[in-house]
Amino acid sequence: QVQLVESGGGLVQAGGSLRLSCAASGLTFSTSTMGWFRQAPGKEREFVGSIFWRGEVGNYADAVKGRFTISRNNAKNTVYLQMNSLTPEDTAVYYCAAGNTYPKPVDYWGQGTQVTVSS
Repeated sequence: QVQLVESGGGLVQAGGSLRLSCAASGLTFSTSTMGWFRQAPGKEREFVGSIFWRGEVGNYADAVKGRFTISRNNAKNTVYLQMNSLTPEDTAVYYCAAGNTYPKPVDYWGQGTQVTVSS
């Protein structure tokens, strides 16, 4: 059974930083594309970014380019989302995703972690 467990969400002031983690189990992590999506209240879930199994970074959403960075540690079966220069528009539930499609993995999903950015 595949499990993706996100952590690291919380409340941060505008301009601050957060790092989300996603611990994966039940899948061949080292050959899976890992990604992050987010869903703000009243909006559809949107792609944030992804990282290929070899460590090449996929597409980032225009709204986060230059501020967010995705990385992975295959030895720990963990993917990270470093978020800098956060704005209130980044407030959303952030979901970890895994799969075999690139750049948008959609086969497996985590439960989500809330990120709230105050102004």
